[in-house]
Amino acid sequence: MFKDGEIREPNNLSFLNGKTLLVTGATGSFGQQFTEAVLRDSHVKALRIYSRDELKQHHMSQLFSDERLRFFIGDVRDKERLRRAMHGVDMVVHAAALKQVPACEYNPFEAVKTNILGAVNIIDTAIDCNVQRVIALSSDKAVNPINLYGATKLCAEKLFVQSNAYSGLDGTRFSSVRYGNVVGSRGSVIPLFLQQRTQRLVTVTDRRMTRFWITLEQGVNFVLRTLELMHGGEIFVPKIPSMNIMDLVDAIAPDCEVQFTQIRPGEKLHEILISSDEARHTLEFPDMFVIQPMHPWWKCDNWKEGKALPDGFVYSSNANPQQLSVEILRNMVASLGEMEEFASTATGGAPVMKDTNGD
Repeated sequence: MFKDGEIREPNNLSFLNGKTLLVTGATGSFGQQFTEAVLRDSHVKALRIYSRDELKQHHMSQLFSDERLRFFIGDVRDKERLRRAMHGVDMVVHAAALKQVPACEYNPFEAVKTNILGAVNIIDTAIDCNVQRVIALSSDKAVNPINLYGATKLCAEKLFVQSNAYSGLDGTRFSSVRYGNVVGSRGSVIPLFLQQRTQRLVTVTDRRMTRFWITLEQGVNFVLRTLELMHGGEIFVPKIPSMNIMDLVDAIAPDCEVQFTQIRPGEKLHEILISSDEARHTLEFPDMFVIQPMHPWWKCDNWKEGKALPDGFVYSSNANPQQLSVEILRNMVASLGEMEEFASTATGGAPVMKDTNGD
């Protein structure tokens, strides 16, 4: 879908052989793609699905008929349930979160309970259960946040970085991955535009808007690769392309009328994956950036091959050298599968600001 070599796939998943994994929010778009990849490409001992939705778990159990799967109904707010689910686990992928920006703005206490206090529960339980590695999914909205969702993800990132000091030199290792919008995920703008074009009218907040884009497959490959490479404390950022919202309209609904609304509370014109302040302690690699922690326990020789970034570097969606053309966007949409299926998942109204990782 994108050019070869932009995000390197893990060489193999042998590091998972004989291991027990737990994925929070595992019935979401990311979790299902992650489950498919792990069951297909590794000899994992067991894969534990941890989420709140019993109906989604039922559907997932029918989709994946594999004796290595275990299903745990639970919430990351529930520390006792987490402790039971995490007993005997080697690695954790933390994807569960409240992600709808408007919903987090309207229900701030709930966002804090899930995205921040839930992260604390994951950290405490992983340390207590002697989990080897934990990697958490974050968002570009965590950088210079202007909405509550982004603020909670920024706080969670800080928690996962510094939790390495709590676990000690030989204890649980914690890292995060940070990326942008997921192409074609439930609640995102592509299925919405597909639905709206049947009415010959699409809604756009601002024609100047740009966003980072990553496919589900790329996101899963990146998480798996960093889960293997992590030392603990890093924030991993993939090199991914950006798109302009009007180019996406041209790719999906070129003959439709466009109704311009206004930027909503908590919405940015452009997103940032690495700020200028973070760039000072970030290393560049061919397909990713590694933001290193600024703490005494961090060993600076953990990543020897990386290249330092120039002064003033900012990784933003509008200044990204990788920009998706209308033709590439059109091919991406066509490759997502049956358009009617994606259109049926849209919720109506203007594009939803969401990062689709967990349930």
